[in-house]
Amino acid sequence: MYYENLEVERRGHVGTLWLSRPDKLNALSSDLWKDLPEAVADLDMDEEVRVIVLAGRGSSFSVGIDLELLASIRPDGPSPAVGNLRTFELIKQLQSTVNSFAETAKPVIAAIHGYCLGAGLNLISACDIRFASADAVFSIRETKMGIVADLGALQRLPAIVGLPATAEMALTGGDYPSTWALDAGLVTRVYESHEALFEGAQALADQIGANSPLVTQGVKRALQANDGRTIEQGLEFAAQWNSAFLTSNDLMEALGAFAEKRDPKFSGT
Repeated sequence: MYYENLEVERRGHVGTLWLSRPDKLNALSSDLWKDLPEAVADLDMDEEVRVIVLAGRGSSFSVGIDLELLASIRPDGPSPAVGNLRTFELIKQLQSTVNSFAETAKPVIAAIHGYCLGAGLNLISACDIRFASADAVFSIRETKMGIVADLGALQRLPAIVGLPATAEMALTGGDYPSTWALDAGLVTRVYESHEALFEGAQALADQIGANSPLVTQGVKRALQANDGRTIEQGLEFAAQWNSAFLTSNDLMEALGAFAEKRDPKFSGT
């Protein structure tokens, strides 16, 4: 499928989504907000794809929402109430794009270089794993624009970096370097160059993709199920998941491969 400002690559068990608007530093235009969840859904349906990588072409991951799109968000309607409702519905549509990365059953790795601002930060907060290059800069830039961030960063970041660090980022709207992001736990690895970053993300995706997709998807869901639950409730979810999937062909393949001293070849069945 063709997308104007989004490239989709498939290699082995890895599907890579490239934000491809480099002349605008991958500012998220209206077509990207529409195309991203469609591309994620397409990869989600592809049984060959087991891991998704999100990255950006050019010098930066994304500087956030396109300013022309932002300027067009006006509460127009036959009454203030109708106009406000339309604005609410648009915000919910934008939220659904970000949510698509959390909702896909497949693990998502974000490879972040250069600027990762505003809506770009919201996108990566919905991903499962985040790598960065040394020149990466992170910001909840909405604060500087006179907006309360409303696309997920304020809801997801406390579980990633903690409430105090989230509050600092959100209240200042300042720029935070990759060293800060690594110390805070926003990213787990920092690479010296863009090339090393993309290679590292692909290498990890290959490593994850070599595992049973029933397991990697289960791990993602089990981790998500911990949110707002007690340890006992999380254990209950894990027990229910394995009750459904423990008798898979992949388990038999793993046992056979161990006995035969070879690498397993998982089918996802």
